[in-house]
Amino acid sequence: MTNALTIIILAPLAGSVLLALVGRRLGERAIGLVASAAILVSASASFYVFFQQLLPLREDNRVIHEYLFTWIKVGAFRSDAALLLDPLSGVYILFITFVGFLIHVFATGYMRGEKGYWRFFTYLNLFMFMMLLLVLADNFLLMFVGWEGVGLCSYLLIGFYYEKTFAGDAAKKAFIVNRIGDFGFALGLMLLFWKAGTIFYFTDPVRGIQGAFNWAMTQPAESLALSAVFAGGMTTVAALLFVGAIGKSAQIPLFVWLPDAMAGPTPVSALIHAATMVTAGVYMVSRASSIFIHAPAAMLIIAVVGAATALFAATIGLAQWDIKKVLAYSTISQLGYMFLACGVGAFTAGIFHVFTHAFFKALLFLGSGSVIIALHHEQDMRRMGGLKKYLPITFWTMVCGWLAISGLPLLSGFFSKDEILFSAYASTQFGETTARVLWAAGAITAFLTAVYMTRMMTLTFFGDRRAGGSSHGHAAEAHAVPHESPWSMTAPLVILAIGAVVVGYFGVPEGLSGGKIPNYFEHLLRPSIASEAHTSAKAGDEAAVSHSLEWILTLISSAIAIIGILTGLRWFKRKPLWEPPKLLEEKYRVDEAYDATVVRPIKALSTGLLWKLVDVRVIDGAVNGVAKLAEAAGAALRHLQGGLARAYVAMVVLGALLIIGYFVTK
Repeated sequence: MTNALTIIILAPLAGSVLLALVGRRLGERAIGLVASAAILVSASASFYVFFQQLLPLREDNRVIHEYLFTWIKVGAFRSDAALLLDPLSGVYILFITFVGFLIHVFATGYMRGEKGYWRFFTYLNLFMFMMLLLVLADNFLLMFVGWEGVGLCSYLLIGFYYEKTFAGDAAKKAFIVNRIGDFGFALGLMLLFWKAGTIFYFTDPVRGIQGAFNWAMTQPAESLALSAVFAGGMTTVAALLFVGAIGKSAQIPLFVWLPDAMAGPTPVSALIHAATMVTAGVYMVSRASSIFIHAPAAMLIIAVVGAATALFAATIGLAQWDIKKVLAYSTISQLGYMFLACGVGAFTAGIFHVFTHAFFKALLFLGSGSVIIALHHEQDMRRMGGLKKYLPITFWTMVCGWLAISGLPLLSGFFSKDEILFSAYASTQFGETTARVLWAAGAITAFLTAVYMTRMMTLTFFGDRRAGGSSHGHAAEAHAVPHESPWSMTAPLVILAIGAVVVGYFGVPEGLSGGKIPNYFEHLLRPSIASEAHTSAKAGDEAAVSHSLEWILTLISSAIAIIGILTGLRWFKRKPLWEPPKLLEEKYRVDEAYDATVVRPIKALSTGLLWKLVDVRVIDGAVNGVAKLAEAAGAALRHLQGGLARAYVAMVVLGALLIIGYFVTK
């Protein structure tokens, strides 16, 4: 199949364009078929090109390029519209298209009867195009196009219910907060071009381009001192790029948009906030590992921000009542885990957690959507309970996601979390004390994750039904008997549940097998990640860190998960409506702090200075002043046109005398 990469990105775009043009005139069945078929084509092409074209290549040369055209060429600056597939982007397109297809199928049932059905799938297909473009781009500028594109599509999807004020506010919040991070990304991109003279990832002799990563690998590692961040070198580039990742992947301090993004339809939450957009920051950092490994200060920042975000969001997730908000803060926490891995140099472990997270978090979001539909759009867990017997498929599939994200041994989340915790503990680049603190933060987060996910499952499915009134529907609906979702919604849940159980076996840590079974996932990604990145964590330290230590840490993390689950079951079965600390329930009042220190001062400045003074008095005053001057001049000159013929003759004579006088005196 020639031009397979082009097919992968253009199939969703074609679906989006077709639905935008004729979607209004199509029925729901046809709209769902077009949207899902477009993603199925993209997924089929992704699996074909990955397994039939990429994997057969020699391990050290697994790269496929598709050059489309030269997009911009000005002086020394060049950016092509070209696509690149290697093991890193290959793994991403596999789970993006596969999970994305299942979410599209689920959405055909979930969105049934909704106003704007065609518009929803138009946006959903467009989002898939932008995300695939981001991943398959072969240079930073084309990646930035996809980066901004997913930001735009998230704005459209989060604000899908635009008639509801809270949805519009959430969409604007997501858009604005992401722009803050994107500004840092843009500055980092410009600084990188200034330093390296190129924005392409790799050198390509055929096209005559140099690669920024090849340049980075020739540079010495910079100082670990945080002052290096402001020195204008490699560390500054890395730090600015990470600012973009902070915004897109909802890390401290730019995490506030993601919980509010739950205002969008639940399939949007599953797609954007589980399998695609929010993991773009992890992809970008891992893609640029050649730059980051030469900037240890930036790596330390990534590790600390990731660990802090993971722990911070986990404590908030423990106290939320909205089922989707629990999963939102869980996503923020899991993203922190991924950045913790990248910060200690274990990029493959971070990507592995992205991979497993795509399955169990998409499953949990879609499962919550099945619950919400069954309860007539009720999302408050205080009005749930006892749903196990009514929604058996939803329950048992969500059990798989719950246990996987909790890190129960032998499920997917167990393997990826264990690898991250081991990598943090074994890291030597920041010193033993820092490594132990990072590991402790990750371990505590793992315990809290098991507790709050158990709380969510207990409040939703166990105990007695607490239907005493609906916050969204009518009271009669609140007391109606819930029923299982249709096959279009339950079939994706079953497939994702299987994935949540088994995909972890693609990356079983070598230490758990005594080195007898290679870590296939790490082995696959190794050519795509800078080789020095492995020296800070597992791969480079295997000689120094025994497999027995990894077994000990694995047993500890397993005990943490099991104790967390048992603690949650024991506590919340007895006290399902236990009131958490108010500070946690109010999310540490971060939004209120931002509103007081940032939003209101900017509004006051905009109103008092920019609007009332600059706009009304200066700009409008200047425009109105010119108009009044013209009016006054016209009023004065109109007296010259009085309608008297002798006045006109006198003016002509006067003019003639002035002209004659001018020439005489000259």
